Amino acid sequence: MVQRTVLKVDVSCQKCKKKLLKAVSALEGVDKIEVDEGKGTLTVTGNADPYEIIVRTRKAGKHAEVVSIGPPPPPPKQGPQKKAEAEEKKKEEKKTEQKAQIHDPLTCLQCQRIVVVPMGYEEPSPSCSIM
Repeated sequence: MVQRTVLKVDVSCQKCKKKLLKAVSALEGVDKIEVDEGKGTLTVTGNADPYEIIVRTRKAGKHAEVVSIGPPPPPPKQGPQKKAEAEEKKKEEKKTEQKAQIHDPLTCLQCQRIVVVPMGYEEPSPSCSIM
């Protein structure tokens, strides 16, 4: 049975998004994956188990809350004029998405790595020996 699972997930940058997509796309039965950075949602359509989707999302380091699980909505009926408008809208979205792909490590605290430097640590001198 095809179903749609919508999760609320914090996607702060492209690196986070890529990691999340890689984790979820490896599941069997996934037909379509959509990530809406503005709304902070991950939508997975297919036969994949919703529990496994949540587990994979959390293994990718993201906190996931279930928004909805159920059948996918029927596709809207469109006339020829509305199809052209939808195509133009998709082109505009792609352009804005390409501009947003610049990764700024200062904006995503989850992707930053913390480097620990011990204070007051000195290298042992070569003349020291342990007996």
